[in-house]
Parts: sequence; C-alpha cells; structure tokens
Amino acid sequence: MTLSDTFSSKEFLTSLFQAALDIAQPNKCVPRYLPEKTEGRTIVIGAGKASAAMAQALEGVWQENYPEDALSGVVVTRYGYAVPCKQIEILEAAHPVPDAAGLAASKRILETVSELTPEDQVIVLISGGGSALMPLPAEGISLEEKQAINQALLKSGANIIEMNTVRRHLSALKGGRLAAACSPAKVTTLLISDVPGDDLPSIASGPTVGDVTTCHDALNIIEKYQIPVSQTILDNLSNGAYESIKPDDKRLTNCTTTMIATPQMALEAAAQRAQEWGIQSLILGDSIEGESREVGLVMAGIARQVATFGQPIKPPCVLLSGGETTVTMKGNGIGGRNVEYLLSLAISLQSRSGIAALAADTDGVDGAADIAGAIIDDTTLERAFQAQLDPVAYLKNNDAHRFFRDLNDSLVTGPTLTNVNDFRAIFIR
Repeated sequence: MTLSDTFSSKEFLTSLFQAALDIAQPNKCVPRYLPEKTEGRTIVIGAGKASAAMAQALEGVWQENYPEDALSGVVVTRYGYAVPCKQIEILEAAHPVPDAAGLAASKRILETVSELTPEDQVIVLISGGGSALMPLPAEGISLEEKQAINQALLKSGANIIEMNTVRRHLSALKGGRLAAACSPAKVTTLLISDVPGDDLPSIASGPTVGDVTTCHDALNIIEKYQIPVSQTILDNLSNGAYESIKPDDKRLTNCTTTMIATPQMALEAAAQRAQEWGIQSLILGDSIEGESREVGLVMAGIARQVATFGQPIKPPCVLLSGGETTVTMKGNGIGGRNVEYLLSLAISLQSRSGIAALAADTDGVDGAADIAGAIIDDTTLERAFQAQLDPVAYLKNNDAHRFFRDLNDSLVTGPTLTNVNDFRAIFIR
C-alpha cells in the first residue's frame, strides 16, 4: 500500500484547491504592498470580485498605521461578494453581464476622483470581474448596447484578452482612462490577476494602465467573431475616436502598478500542499488557453502518458494547471469552461483506473452558474450511465453543469472573495 491509497481523491484535490484560494486571500496579500501616506487625502477606489475584501484588508492596516487619517472612497463588487467596511463605501453590481447598478457605481467612482491635487493619492484595488462591474460606456454607447456586446462576446469563443481589448475601447473608464481621471494625484494600483500571462491591460480591462492595443485591433476582433454593434461604434473605432490611453501619456507618469496575487502563486501553493500530503506535483502552466473541450482532450493524453509510462512524472502525482479556456456556445446549456473541460476530460479518459481531477474557477463562479466547478474520478462515467445520463450529449449541448449537478459532483464554494483564474488538478495514483 502506498501513501496515496490512504486518502480519497476528493479529499486530496479539494485540499489543493483550498491552498490555491488561501494564498490569494486579500487579507494575506494586500497588507504587504500598501503605499505610505502622502501629505494629502487618501482615496480608495476599485472594482472586481475581490475588491470589497481588498478594501477591508486595506482599511484595517491603514487604521492601525495611520489612526488619524480618514480614508474615503468607493469600490464595486459582484452581488453577494460585499464585506463590511467602516470608511470605504461598498457597492454591488452584476457580473458577467453589466447592469444599471454597475453603471451607477462607475459614475460614483469617477466622481470620487474628481478635483484631486498632486498631494493626494489614490489607491486602486482591481481584481477579476472589474471590467463588467465598471461598465461606464464611451460617448454614443448605451448600457443596453454594452450588455448586448458583452453577451455576444461571452458566447463567441473569444478569449479574455480579445474580449477585454474590445471592452477597453468602448469604455469611459478602462484602457487607462480611470488613471487619467485621477491626474495629477499619485495613483497606486494593487492587482489580483485572473488573466493568462498576467497581462496588465487585460485585468479588468486595464483602467489604470496604458494600452498598446488600438481601435483597429478592437474592430478586427468585432469582425472576427461577428459581434453585432451599432454604426456609431463602427465609425468611432474606424476613425480612432474611441482610442485608449497609451503608456507614454503624461497623465500616467505618477502611476505605479503591483501584482499582489497571481495564478502562478496559487499553483505553487497547491504544489506545496501536495508535497505535505506526500505527493509530487508538476505545474504544466499558469496560462493555458483554448477551447475547453479541446484542452480536456490534451490533458487526458498527458494523464494517460503519466499513468502508462511515468512520463514526464511518475505516479503517484498531481498535474496542476491554470489559465482561462473558452466555450463557444452552440447548445442550450449555460456553459461553464471548467465543467466543460472536465466533462471532456472524463469522456476521453474512459474511466481510466486511478485518475481523478478537479477543475474550478477560483472566484467560485464558473461561467453563468454560482458553482465553482466539479470533480471527476474513475467512476464518473459508470455512475452517469446508471443514471441514464449521456455525457457526450451533455457536452454537445454545453450543459456540463447540469450533468455534474445530477451526479452530485458539483463543487460549490460560495463567494471566495478572490479571483486568480481557473484551477485544474489531475491526480494520478
């Protein structure tokens, strides 16, 4: 008997996922990166699924270090992700499709940073989801248009970098515009990354960083995925009227940006936890992209190679990966990139003995469902057939969430108060 035979796959995999969540909790990573107080006011703004928890962590440290300084500001987070703060106003709005509450919150944020001086400083708290939560559109675009474009992008199969390139150019806040609005104050942005490669302009569509992409790039993406937009949008992208703020803009001179939690950090924490269980690990990458079901096929091939030949690592082991795959919606299900990947993986593995896997979004929401993801093992397909569930049909219909729900294999966390993208682990005994 080996050590791995003494515990369940589910127990082990959920422990790794929890380690990934723990390392990215705002109360652990925010305090290490806070700037010192300046002579003027300290204003806190932000957006994202972790922004309220980030604000709470900041507020606690600030009150301890500068008890006489009165913070002020406002952040917006997803419905259900608010936590109490004493000095910073917490607003909630919809994600992934923006709503009127997000529009109002965007306006409040913009008002909060108006009329600042060089002695003031703005601390900006940004995490994944911030793009949808700050939907203030560029001139000539309605909220309803933004909603329709966002929904079309989500269903198109475009990756997050492509989606956020479009969003940056149709926004009054993103693509560096929020930082420009804060000028001439000092701006310190603390980021929790949820995008492949930690691409700064793509995290919440880069509200405080310069953007190297252009209106022409956004127009190409709209044409590539045949996203319906108005003639006004087409004209303003074509003539450059919607151009974003570029990195050499003088209004960004007094801006600094720090990544405080990343997908790689989460994977390393999971690897450390696996070592504590006596299991070796291999990190395959923190920025894996592609169609979810195709990534599932590739990962299944790697898992079979490990199980059969002990390459590139010998069992018992766990294969770890992160990133953000995509789902091109063609069926009537609700999608969910992690569960679609996992169902494809299960079908490809064909109940291979001794292999189990977990895939989940670290924000607790996979696609449009308030479910983080799911877990499979070598009994998943057998139990599905016994329950008269056809896994191939569910995959074809983009309905993996219902498949795993009916098997009682969904992974439900509730709001995790952080977001470092997708987490995937394949355990091979």
